[in-house]
Amino acid sequence: MRHVIALDVGGTGMKAALVGAGGELLHRARRATGRERGPDAVVEGILDFAAELRAYGTEQLGAPALAAGVAVPGIVDEEHGVAAYAANLGWRDVPLRALLTDRLGGAPVALGHDVRTGGLAEGRIGAGQGTDRYLFVALGTGIAGAIGLAGRVEAGAHGFAGEIGHVVVRPDGTPCPCGQRGCLERYASAAAVSEAWAAVTGNPEADAADCARAVDADDPKAREVWQHAVDTLADGLITALTLLDPRTLIIGGGLAEAGETLFTPLREAVRSRITFQKPPTIVPAALGDTAGCLGAGLLAWDLLDNTDGSEATA
Repeated sequence: MRHVIALDVGGTGMKAALVGAGGELLHRARRATGRERGPDAVVEGILDFAAELRAYGTEQLGAPALAAGVAVPGIVDEEHGVAAYAANLGWRDVPLRALLTDRLGGAPVALGHDVRTGGLAEGRIGAGQGTDRYLFVALGTGIAGAIGLAGRVEAGAHGFAGEIGHVVVRPDGTPCPCGQRGCLERYASAAAVSEAWAAVTGNPEADAADCARAVDADDPKAREVWQHAVDTLADGLITALTLLDPRTLIIGGGLAEAGETLFTPLREAVRSRITFQKPPTIVPAALGDTAGCLGAGLLAWDLLDNTDGSEATA
């Protein structure tokens, strides 16, 4: 059966699948990334995992995978197939595409950025299906985005397109590890809400999910923390809407798991800031933590569909 390997590498775990030509998941697997053993061990673990998936396909599906798609975090040079930098994995300038191609017997490999790859899946087969222009925003430990255009995701000239988390929304505000001050993700990420709620409650274990539950229970302090994050997020999104004019705005990541506790005030906050811009449809992501893996499968099939032989990118 014709299939490709899809692999989504995260900071703590890897999700993988063998994906058929119609997008069907023929086999799924997970394993730890093993970052505590160092970056070289992480890379070797990825290669071993891919080789095992290829062997499984050969044995169970009658043929090896035709191609592979891999989504990784950090800075990614999709054009040259290099995982340039990932703070949470500790690697630099890893020629991951070449290493995987060699381990997979010469099969072509597409390498993509994790959030852009997840955004590709959300746009094609998830919450943005049928939308020509969309912006996918993931609210997790940080905030990142993917700009969707006519069935593909824009990586930018240098691979940095979509980094909405580092739009400055509060000049001279909280320092960000990126070197700027007042970045959006310092106020509106799940990590930022967790930090703010922990400070209010005096409980270092309190997190954004606890804050959302307190909001639902009508806790005034929780509502203040939550609304501050929502208002700041809306400020950042208005900048993005003004620049990109997307038809659909897809919100995913851990903070989006709060459902309408987030989406109801966020829609109102965005609406109240709009002047001449056309309001987008604001919807929750549909694919959850499978988006990166599904997007990696799309990258692999795109690679095979490229009649000119060029490499696909996320």
